[in-house]
Amino acid sequence: MTIRVLVADDQELVRTGFRMILEVQPGIEVVGEAADGVEAVELATTLRPDVCLFDIRMPRMDGIEATRLLAGPDVADPMAVVVITTFDLDEYVHGALKAGARGFLLKDAGPDLLVQAISAAANGDALIAPSVTARLLETFSEPAVTREPAQPIDPLTSREEEVLLTVARGRSNAEIADELFISLSTVKTHLASLMAKLGARNRVEIAMWAYETGRMGG
Repeated sequence: MTIRVLVADDQELVRTGFRMILEVQPGIEVVGEAADGVEAVELATTLRPDVCLFDIRMPRMDGIEATRLLAGPDVADPMAVVVITTFDLDEYVHGALKAGARGFLLKDAGPDLLVQAISAAANGDALIAPSVTARLLETFSEPAVTREPAQPIDPLTSREEEVLLTVARGRSNAEIADELFISLSTVKTHLASLMAKLGARNRVEIAMWAYETGRMGG
């Protein structure tokens, strides 16, 4: 299966670089390019790519708002969006993930991590740059002052709590299986149960719930 990618960045040189990196990978095709957020949303709606790769700082509409329109909480059929930026700022990270992004990378992450993030997003998974994950931990370990985190529909089992913590640490399904000595299919079953109980649409939202409820911050 070919992963169809839409790239949005206001710098043509950057877009060209992303295209060159992605198209040498087997199974990845760049199907469109946009120079601003408005064009990105229009192209994404028309082309329905498997993954959207969005810069944050763009003219007319930034990448976070574009992500919200395509993958936000009110979107019936959310698309997979990976946000990539030069700026490692907490408000960007938080804003992008709240808007529904499945990945967050810095532009210095390197080709390997970029390809991993695209592949993860296409498979319904998520990848956040390790340096960003550390910052998220600090941000969400502080008590939430704006609202109380939603309570699960049903209490989490002890095994689900274990899976929750591994997800919040940025582990992949395979790493979770190895760490907890369970099968990949069992990991997926627990993730599905966590999403149902927490009202989360993806593992990023599962991780954010773990941070917001203080499970990662002591």
